Amino acid sequence: MPLTVILRLSRRAAGVAVFLASAFLIAEAAQADPDAPATRKATKAAAATIAHMRIVGELADGVGQGGLWADVSPRLHRLVERLDKAAADDRVAGVVLVIDGPSVGRGRADELRAAIGRVKKAGKPVMGHFVTGGPGAYGLAAACDEVSMPPAATLELAGVRAEMMFFKAMLDRLGVEAEILQVGEFKGAGEPFTRTSMSPALRKQYEFFVGDLFEQLVEGVASDRGLEPDRVRALVDVGVFVPEAAREAKLVDAVAYEDEVVAALAKKIGLEKPKLVRDYGLRKIDADFSGIGGLVQFMDLLSGRSTATSVGKGRRIAIVHVVGEIREGKSTDDLFAGGAVGSETICKAIREAATDDKVAAIVLRIDSPGGSALASDLMWREIERTKKPVVASLSDIAASGGYYIAVAADRIVAAPGTLTGSIGVVGGKIAIGGALEKVGVHTDVVSKGKNAGWLSMTDKFTDGEREAFLGTMKDVYRLFTSKVAAGRKLDQERVEALAAGRVYTGRQALEVGLVDSLGTLDDAIAEAKKLAGIDADEAVDRLLLPEPRGLFDDLFAATGGDAAPMARLAGLPTGGSAIRAIILSRIASVPGLEPLAREADTLVHLLSGRPQFLMPVRVQVR
Repeated sequence: MPLTVILRLSRRAAGVAVFLASAFLIAEAAQADPDAPATRKATKAAAATIAHMRIVGELADGVGQGGLWADVSPRLHRLVERLDKAAADDRVAGVVLVIDGPSVGRGRADELRAAIGRVKKAGKPVMGHFVTGGPGAYGLAAACDEVSMPPAATLELAGVRAEMMFFKAMLDRLGVEAEILQVGEFKGAGEPFTRTSMSPALRKQYEFFVGDLFEQLVEGVASDRGLEPDRVRALVDVGVFVPEAAREAKLVDAVAYEDEVVAALAKKIGLEKPKLVRDYGLRKIDADFSGIGGLVQFMDLLSGRSTATSVGKGRRIAIVHVVGEIREGKSTDDLFAGGAVGSETICKAIREAATDDKVAAIVLRIDSPGGSALASDLMWREIERTKKPVVASLSDIAASGGYYIAVAADRIVAAPGTLTGSIGVVGGKIAIGGALEKVGVHTDVVSKGKNAGWLSMTDKFTDGEREAFLGTMKDVYRLFTSKVAAGRKLDQERVEALAAGRVYTGRQALEVGLVDSLGTLDDAIAEAKKLAGIDADEAVDRLLLPEPRGLFDDLFAATGGDAAPMARLAGLPTGGSAIRAIILSRIASVPGLEPLAREADTLVHLLSGRPQFLMPVRVQVR
């Protein structure tokens, strides 16, 4: 049982094991491909270069990991940096972007589209080669000067769709009862566990923002491709196009293979034999780890220390990334379980920026559906007490707790397609007594105090317990709406009309006064410079916070050998989650229920008995 052995290793021994395994893999890769970027020596670049980049994968916001793994799971800001590098590089005459099914939302897509625009503004043609993906991926291709598709590809332009899974019937079969309370008519985060379909209120709000996302899609394609909006609506109703049909519809310019796209770009810019630099801008790694010095270098790469970039002597704008569901304590971003943003980590990052004499202003980059009300409020306080200018930049989603912390900023900049608002509170608990009875487990109770069992996982709320819990939620809701009223300079009555859990796109939020402007991260940085009294054309350094985590941090956590990541790798329950274990074991072999498994940790927090600022989970918008 190899995993059992690993779990029993000390932290130091496990680290050595990881080191040896990683060293073997790198050496094997270097031997197999002597021309790989990790082993190539730098050569003098040709006078004319075509930069080649692939847009693929999650491309999440945030700093992510440092060191050896920094480009294994690439981040949005790294790709934007590479595009900006191509725009400024005198040797680069043109760019080929291969777009292969990236998973990006509307906010992140706008960041990439803006970066593509900067390459074009520098006078360098950009060829988009669309391999696969939906409307978001196509939007990246459409931002290029020309769009091509390989002959066997398919273009999906089938509109906008929001899906929400409901699990009440399954929970009933398990003998599990979820009791979710909410403050706000439209705050439906708990509905997947208490209903078998959307409530009228929840359906109404999703129709509201999905309709706007659809119109943004139509307007964007019409503008990029020079088509009439009605024509685009008709094409969207067709939805799926083979390459030749896409060309005839003027959605793409050519049907070609990648090498033909490179040749066409070379001809366009008048180059007979241009130098093609594949994976332009990716970090190069020296793979010589021989001797004691090599061992030290390798450990530095794993920990992330050796890839830190030197910071200039000028003023800085600190960019604090708030990415993931909001939790109390430290952030998690390990290799085996998604990420969560911790109040302790973010508060520390904000204090670091606030006390750094070189930092002139702070930009909060938020991509979060919310989470713990307490953690959100702690972060809000740290932002509110900061004396330096603070601008919030909203990515794909900054809703509920994500919006709560944004209202502490001096300005809020959203993308047109950002999902935001969701001003409301949800929370409850889940009773597993019935499920335990089915397997022969009976719980007996001795209790003193009317509401002593309000957090018991065996029984539902009594009337008194329900009233007490709802009272805490109403007070938290009052706190939320008062913070919005103060931060957005709106009267309380107006905020009440906008709240109740309603979700808005960034464009809709601008119309009702929940954000100040529409734009990208660069626009937010420009606003921060303005508030700090820095000239628009003055160069500033970007200080990215929180600092990236190394591989050992992710495997063993930052506080001394936490085995939770390794336990997750082994598929073991990791504390306080009996219901999580029950559900995961029941659905493990059921196709189509993976979304519930992915959200098992969210379920534990939602049903923890604490108020949550959380947008509905398990919603997929395409």
